[in-house]
Order: sequence, then structure tokens, then C-alpha cells
Amino acid sequence: MTQKTEIRAEICLPTTNLTADIGFFTKVLGMQMDRIYPADDPKVASFRGHGLAVQLDADAAQSAGRLQFATDDQTFADGKTQLVSPGGTQVSVVPLNPPLILPETNHSFVVRRLADQAPWVIGRAGMHYRDLIPDRLGGSIIASHIRIPDGGPVPDMVHYHKVGFQLIFCYRGWVDVVYEDQGGPIRLTAGDCFIQPPEIRHRVLEASDGIEVIEIGVPAEHVTEIDHEMTLPTAVVNRDREWDGQRFVHNVAEGGTWVDARLPGFIARDTTIAENTKDVAGVQVIRRGQGDPVWAAHDADIYFTFVMQGEFVLEGDGQAPHTLVAGDAFVIPPGMRTRYSAPSDDLELLEVALRGDFRTEL
Repeated sequence: MTQKTEIRAEICLPTTNLTADIGFFTKVLGMQMDRIYPADDPKVASFRGHGLAVQLDADAAQSAGRLQFATDDQTFADGKTQLVSPGGTQVSVVPLNPPLILPETNHSFVVRRLADQAPWVIGRAGMHYRDLIPDRLGGSIIASHIRIPDGGPVPDMVHYHKVGFQLIFCYRGWVDVVYEDQGGPIRLTAGDCFIQPPEIRHRVLEASDGIEVIEIGVPAEHVTEIDHEMTLPTAVVNRDREWDGQRFVHNVAEGGTWVDARLPGFIARDTTIAENTKDVAGVQVIRRGQGDPVWAAHDADIYFTFVMQGEFVLEGDGQAPHTLVAGDAFVIPPGMRTRYSAPSDDLELLEVALRGDFRTEL
């Protein structure tokens, strides 16, 4: 066998309560957590300490643990994914840094109402998550309504996400976050947003009581890695830096420019995200304008909208009308004709499209 590159051996163990076990392995056993996923409802977490590496898996069969080797060396074990020792012990071989895979979008028309009482799930760092796209369009996207009921310091660590695109839009309250190469802590207030380019290191510091954000992640399932080496803020400030072709964006709502939206009867405030992601995605805030709403169809692969304020009636070809209010969300598949009828004067929508250079036909 040829010379190996980096190889990490882990003992993989089942768990029936990952949230409680995270506290046990870090506080009681004194191990450090390296990664966790998915963020909205964690199932897998990895730890190191005392000469051991341990992975806890909530979906693993409740039986004895197994040995796993993670490596990017394709020659290790002659490329096999399963090995069996002479004594019958099974050993798994997995990629150390698997490539990011963006699943093909499984298009569907989705309406998610706050009044439906979808469950809030405790996710990473104790934050509460509500899923806004239950079918996740075949795994291509996750949209989460996230809240922290009690304000104050957030028990977070320097970390990063292996994603293709990620948006944090502040719906209510405020939150302080510090980012790699972006200087000191930045306060995100209601109406503001960040995009977190792929693998930018960051840490949530503190939040107001009742903070709520909308988080969009592509793809739906992605890994959160803990960076135990980096200290934030970094000494270097480089606001023009790109991560996988994307620049960090902190868009501030106050003083924003409003122009006619692509949909007649509405106005829009652009967040500059299309420009700074090279049209990977586009994000706008939409309000009621002058004139009557019309029927329209979009060719965006993913077209997601969250109702932040007011109400209207969502009409769609082949669909019963849906009266939507603040806290509701919907997804329109490409080519489907819809109309936003009877909008209230205070209507405000968050529109997220992938790609950002999509076209609208009236």
C-alpha cells in the first residue's frame, strides 16, 4: 500500500438524545466538538479528546459502535468503503472532505402557514428552528424560521458551513455576529441581512429578546464545522475577499432605495446579493405599490417568499386561493402563473430566488 495522506479514525456510536449527549461529551468528558449536522435538527456530531475521536449518530442502529476511517487518500484500503478484519470486525472508510453536492430541484408548489403550528425544533447552539419548506424540494434548499426566545450571550463557537449559498435575514430584534476578515462585531437589526459565503468563519455573540431570523441554506443538508484555531475578529480586514466566488454582504434596510418591482403593483428594495454572488441568488424585499397586481410566471429554479407583514391572497393556476399573513411562506415552481391579489397596504415580503438573474413573464 502506498504512503497515506491525512487519515482520521473515529469510533461511531449511536445516540438517542444528541442534544443531551453534546453537553455530556463536552462538559463532563471534556472533549471538543468538531462538527455537527444538520444545523436545524442535528443528527450527527463529532468530538475529539483524550486521544480519541468519537462520532455520535442519532440514525445509527442501536447496537455496538463501529470503527470508521475518514480520509481523502484514494489509495487507502485500495479504494474500498468497507473492510473486514480476519476476526470479522467491520471497518468503514468514508471521505474526509466530501465534495459539496447540489441535488437537482424537485419542483413543487408549497404553502407553509404559521397558523398550522409546525413544530419548533431545538437545533445548533440551542436555537429554535421551524421548517418553512417541509419537502425541501428534494434536498436542494432549506428555509428555516429561527428564534432565540431569551436574549443575551449565545453559546456559540467559531464555525463555518459547507454550503453553496446561505442567507441570514433578520425578521425581528437584533443579533451581533463577528465574521472572518470583516472587522469587529456587526449588529444585524430587523430588515437587515447577511450572506455568509461558503466556509466563511463566524460566531454569533449576542441577541435581543425575541430575536427571529429567516435562514436559507443550499443544499438542505450541509455540515457545520467548528474551527478551534481561529480567533475572531481576525487581525486582517479584507472586505473585498471572495469565498468560492462570493463576497460577504451586510445589507442595511434603513435608507434603502425602493424602485418599481418586476411585478406591477409592487415596489422592491434590492439587497445587492445577486451582484455579490455573481447571480447565484437574488434577494429582495417587496412592498405594496401603485396599480393592480397581475398574473406572472418566473423561470427561477427556486422562488421562495416569506410574508413579513400584512396579508394578501395567493392565486395560482390549478390551485385554490390561499390567504397568507405574516409568518407564512410559499414556493412557486418555475413557469407556474400566480397573482398576489388583494394585498394590504402594509404588505411586506422577503423574496429569495436561485438564480438571481431569473426572468419574469407577465
